[in-house]
Amino acid sequence: MAWFFERKKEIGWKEMEALVVKSANECLIRVCKNPKRVLLLPPDITRAHSGAGWMTEILYHFFEPMADVYVIPTLGQHVPHTVEQNRWMFGNIPENKILKHDWLRDGKRLGIVPGNYVEKITGGCADWDIPISINRYVMEEPWDMIINVGHVVPHEVLGFANHNKNYFIGLGGKDTICASHMAAASYGIENNLGSLVTPLRHCFNKAENEFMNRLPDVYIQVVMAYNEQGELVHTGFYCGNDLDTYLQAAKQSMAENITVVPPLKKVVAVMQGDEFFSTWVANKAIYRTRKAMANGGELIIIAPGLKRFGEQDEVDKVIRKYGYAGTEKIMKLWKENEDLQDLTHATAHLIHGSSEGRFKITYAPGHLSKEDIESVNFNYLDYHQAMEVYSPDKLRNGFNRLPGGEEIYFISTPSAGLWTIKENLNT
Repeated sequence: MAWFFERKKEIGWKEMEALVVKSANECLIRVCKNPKRVLLLPPDITRAHSGAGWMTEILYHFFEPMADVYVIPTLGQHVPHTVEQNRWMFGNIPENKILKHDWLRDGKRLGIVPGNYVEKITGGCADWDIPISINRYVMEEPWDMIINVGHVVPHEVLGFANHNKNYFIGLGGKDTICASHMAAASYGIENNLGSLVTPLRHCFNKAENEFMNRLPDVYIQVVMAYNEQGELVHTGFYCGNDLDTYLQAAKQSMAENITVVPPLKKVVAVMQGDEFFSTWVANKAIYRTRKAMANGGELIIIAPGLKRFGEQDEVDKVIRKYGYAGTEKIMKLWKENEDLQDLTHATAHLIHGSSEGRFKITYAPGHLSKEDIESVNFNYLDYHQAMEVYSPDKLRNGFNRLPGGEEIYFISTPSAGLWTIKENLNT
């Protein structure tokens, strides 16, 4: 069970601050009385709306008088933060105390989750070893305390985000990220979304128990939901060092962050311009709505910050080369092309980002051209036209009737939830 938790309709910022400080004091009691080296592991900027950066800043200043404190944003293979982004997310934490994870060079091999276990747990959908490589700075330095901070929300790969995802994806090496993403894609994105413990989560739990059970770590997990005014607020706070801490938070997220709707014919979603710069992350709008979309429907994604497809140049090239072409075609191409075999996390991404021809996906990007968008098999809508017709300031979350009579379903923050018809619910 969690060391402690708070769950209510709305947890204000002052109370959240008190809970963060309480977590720090609990760490002094339960983990290390006199820490000399403390590591903080928050999410990256795509989770900035969760307040995780602000909480990390509180923890930094709590421990800094007594210990040497470092921060590693759990980037996975996302683009490292700029100095300005670190300042925006983490406040006045010194830049030299914020380290960059390099997924290609920083991995330290700890072992493997064997293919026969992967095959059994995925029901035969995947049968390969999942190597476990974690950032060597985490594994080799003598930390007295490691605090993971994160937002538990429905997720396309692990059912729900956070907990040991921070390690195996957020701080994982290339071999771990590639093998695990492909295993999850093979199992099926719609089977993963909103499931408490997916096959890949089982694999990560096994790896954590076998290879990382001596780390002096703890998890701070937050849950958020919309209040009556349509604002995204904190509703849950969980602190502890075991799997049950995650499960308690995920069960609350399941109850509050999954919206059951009738089949949706037209959805308009906004991916915030200060968080989402590539389709690699902006495609969360597709993942989180696909179980709700009606056959023949349309998803319009307004993405003012969109300027590329992949987070790295090599992944961007793969996406531009093959496009979001559907599972059957991508799986065939995977068997025939070395670049897809080398970057299997990109292969998995191409599968996740396709509607399989079931509904239209239309992007209104702030920077990419019509030719760019259509080249990867999406439809294009001019950004300024989209903002005029579907002005987010004039829409409320849920069903809206436009001046011309058209009915749409509006989602202001797709990354904060999951939308599904009743028949597609997972448990």
